[in-house]
Formats: sequence, structure tokens, C-alpha cells
Amino acid sequence: MMNRFVLSACLVLMFGLSASAGAEQAKVVSVNQFVEHPALDSVLRGFQEQLREEGFQVEYRVHNAQANMATANLIAQQIVGERPDLVLAIATPSAQAMAQTVKKNPSMQKTPILFSAVTDPLGAGLVKDLQNPGENITGTSDLTPMDQHLALIREFHPELTSLGVIYNSGEANSRALVDLLKAETVKAGIKLEEATVARSSDVFQSARSLVGRTQAVYVPTDNTVVSAFEALAKVCQDNKLPLYAADVDSVPRGAVAALGFDYYEHGRQAGAMAGRIFRGADPATTPVETQQELELHINLPAAEAMGVTIPQALLDRAGKILE
Repeated sequence: MMNRFVLSACLVLMFGLSASAGAEQAKVVSVNQFVEHPALDSVLRGFQEQLREEGFQVEYRVHNAQANMATANLIAQQIVGERPDLVLAIATPSAQAMAQTVKKNPSMQKTPILFSAVTDPLGAGLVKDLQNPGENITGTSDLTPMDQHLALIREFHPELTSLGVIYNSGEANSRALVDLLKAETVKAGIKLEEATVARSSDVFQSARSLVGRTQAVYVPTDNTVVSAFEALAKVCQDNKLPLYAADVDSVPRGAVAALGFDYYEHGRQAGAMAGRIFRGADPATTPVETQQELELHINLPAAEAMGVTIPQALLDRAGKILE
């Protein structure tokens, strides 16, 4: 019955089959990923490769909710039955689903839950203290430095007076980011135009609602919008509306530029935390970690299609330029 809802069946992968295989029982890691898109997929890949490089044998049971909160909750319940050694919850909705399910299942209250790609662990109710989580849940946060993102867009557009943002107001991570963006645009004297979506299929029409109202569009690390990024990019290209993103994985998909985290490295950071927990670290006293390094990626064809002239100073600073 459960398999009808879990849209991505369990994938069982074995890593680290060294000469010591059999000497130590493989760890079981259950994964609750909210949706498939390049950034979140990179998190999982980095997590797996970090543990493989550290020599752990791991049996993965990977589930994907396909951006459906109800499915994320059902996956969380299924994971209880899997009795894993550790749970990796990728993105805020999946982490919240795991946290709520654990509270109702005493058998899971000592199982480490690691979250990754979560913007605001405090606001999402995952932990009460970033330095001392206090229970069995900790992880890595991708809180966006919104002041730097807005500053980047203004380097491309010094005369910017209006900026559009498109997001799913049902995602706690997105609400937190848009609140930060509002504060920054107010300080800069820029009018913020909001467009919201409930599903990935809404992205195209919502993007069209911004045409004529804004000079550029910004996308935070919103899972619903990023999963349908190409639809948004098409609207922006058709209307020469410059598009900027918070994650560098969205640049090859049509954004002019992004100053963002490397989500593969973000996943490796979570993998290193898992390694320490497997060696005996207590999640309750393992602080939530953030990634500090940002890299600028620029997409030249997208810039040309959207009528953007790129200042030489930005080209000189870019870590990656797509031609």
C-alpha cells in the first residue's frame, strides 16, 4: 500500500566494499528527499561520496516525495518501519515531516536525524538551539546571505527600482528568505513584487504575472519553483526579464547568474557529520553547521537572451562562466 504513495522506490546502493566487508555490518541510512532537482540531488551525492571516502559501508533507502507534503509524511512513517541507523532529510518539508513523525514514535527518538538544505532550522521548529540542538536532530543549514544576493543583482542593474520574487508560501524556508529579502529591498528603496505558487505546475503562469511589473526576477532556494526552473526561464527569456537565482545549479538551467552554495559540498558537510555520529558523536550536542563559501556563476547565453550586459568586474570575479 505504501509503495503507491512513495513515488521513488527504495534504491539500495552499497558502497565501500573493501577487503573488510563482512567484518563490520553496513549502516542503514534512510533518505527522505522532498523533490528531485539538481541542487538537492547534489546534496545526496555529496553525502554518499563523503561517507564512502571515510570507509563506511552504507545501505541507502532513498525516497522522494516529488514536492508533495502528504507524501513526505507517508515516507516518514515508512522510514520508521525501516529502523535505520540514521535518517537524512533533504530540504525543510521533509525534515519537518521526519521531526513530527519521530515525536509520535518512541522507537525512533534515539535514531539520529540529519537535515540538509534547510534554510531556517529554528523557524522550521527542527531545533531549539543551533549550538546545542538538545535532541536527536541536527544538520546543515543553507541560509542565504540575502544582503549579498541583492547587492549582486544591483551590480548587474545599478538603476534597479523593482524586483520580482517567485516562491511557494507553503515552504517555511521560502517564507523566511522572502522576509529577509523584504527587509533588504526596503533598505535599498526597491519595490518587491511577489508571485506565489502552490505547485510546480503553477510556475509558468505565476512567472507571467510578473511581466511588466518588475525589472528583474529573483528565485530563492524554493524547492517548488526550482523543480520547474525551465518554465520560469522561458517566460523570462521570452520577455527579456533578467532572472537571478540563489543556487548555482540553476545557472545552467537558465538563470543569468547566481551567488550560491555548492550543494555537493553542502552534502559532503552533512556526510562528515554523519561520519562523526557513526563514530559516537551525540546529535544533541552536535551544532548545526552552515556553509560559508559562495561562488559566482554566470550564464552568457542566458544574459544575452534576457538583454543583460555583464560588467567586466563581475566576469573577472566569476568562479564559472557558461558560454
